[in-house]
Amino acid sequence: MKLKTMSYCFALTLSFSTVQSIAQTDASLWLTKADRSVLFAKQNDALKFSTTKNSNPTILINEKETYQPIDGFGYSLTGGSAQHIIQMSAPARAALLKELFATDGNNIGVSYIRLSVGASDLNEKVFSYNDLPEGQTDLNQAKFDLGLDKVDVIPVMKEILAINPKIKVLGSPWSPPLWMKTTYDARGGMLKPEYYDAYAKYLVKYVQEMKKEGITIDAITVQNEPLHPGNNPSLLMAAPDQAIFVKKNLGPAFEKSGIKTKIIIYDHNADRPDYPITILNDKEARKYIDGSAFHLYGGKIEALSDVRDAHPDKNIYFTEQMVVERPNAATINITGPVRRLIIGATRNWSRNVLEWNLAADPENKPFTDRGGCPTCQGAVTIDKDKVSRNLAYYSIAHASKFVRPGSVRIASNELPDLSNVAFKTPEGKKVLIVANTGKEATNFNISFNGKMVSATLDKGSVGTYIW
Repeated sequence: MKLKTMSYCFALTLSFSTVQSIAQTDASLWLTKADRSVLFAKQNDALKFSTTKNSNPTILINEKETYQPIDGFGYSLTGGSAQHIIQMSAPARAALLKELFATDGNNIGVSYIRLSVGASDLNEKVFSYNDLPEGQTDLNQAKFDLGLDKVDVIPVMKEILAINPKIKVLGSPWSPPLWMKTTYDARGGMLKPEYYDAYAKYLVKYVQEMKKEGITIDAITVQNEPLHPGNNPSLLMAAPDQAIFVKKNLGPAFEKSGIKTKIIIYDHNADRPDYPITILNDKEARKYIDGSAFHLYGGKIEALSDVRDAHPDKNIYFTEQMVVERPNAATINITGPVRRLIIGATRNWSRNVLEWNLAADPENKPFTDRGGCPTCQGAVTIDKDKVSRNLAYYSIAHASKFVRPGSVRIASNELPDLSNVAFKTPEGKKVLIVANTGKEATNFNISFNGKMVSATLDKGSVGTYIW
């Protein structure tokens, strides 16, 4: 009886291995073409792996050489984004959120969201969670209230969590309450040293109050764009000040409160890798820090690797980049953001890629006065219940649907005009994202485990290959 059972199990294992082997002889392709004739659509013809060789350039995939794990891909759910989404009819809103956050069918599976702690420059008006008249203070945050976020951001997040309960959420503050600043103004100014402790309590309260709403804040950046005090709202925070705040106030406050939310520093452009490096060089500060976050409005994406090389035990994140196109354009520059961000950031150790921002109306509203962003197009444009999809939507979709949280980047060689990055998913699937940045269509091979598949990409096209 035992022998029969063992034979049966062996037969099942053999059968499963055979099916798995057959499945790995085909690769599927999701494609976007520059001329908009195809926009993130699965192609009908399966690509066949074989031992046939040719002289075309070859992308070699090596799953045994691994790099960083992946937390996800997504957008900032700004107050303005949430405002438009919550004002849609319930059926239209449900359909949009399913398309964005579910993974089945043609849904794109966004897996990471960034929230502003208080207002960002894409809110209708500036606010914090503890606004007081000038001259008043509240050191222990007795008057803390999530306030305006209860109207739109929190209800939308709850609907998102119903679709994907495991989505990662990052919080980023644009400004502390005005009474904590050197100038009673949402724009610029600095955090007064005497309020460092009060501000740490403010951020502790944010994490705790969001948790009460059922929203777990996985990570928090100390300050959005600390070297750009011109936004409304904003705050100037030099690297030495951020180091002091983390090691003396925020880190100990999180530890004392039992908060596991990760602390991420910098959250600004790739032109100043010295900012996070100097903070991580501080032994007292670094023990509280999970990693560093970057934007790409300045500098080169390779600077992320410079920071990682200086501190290989600390993580790298990519938390913001505005990606826009002309409305009703005849073509789509899909290779631009895919090459720079999806491929560029992950090839330089980033665990995520977030674009800015999820939704706006046809006039890119709302945005704050005296320093808001009138050119910040959403990944989707919402006009009442009508939704149109923009460049940021398609560029994130090429990764978010297939490179699920827990995936790991694996080795692939870059070729001239064929920028690419490869991943292995938790289920063992391989995902290769390729952008043809050249001036003509290119025939190439994908080589994996001694077999090859022949592929073609038109100029300006992006393909995601899955097997």
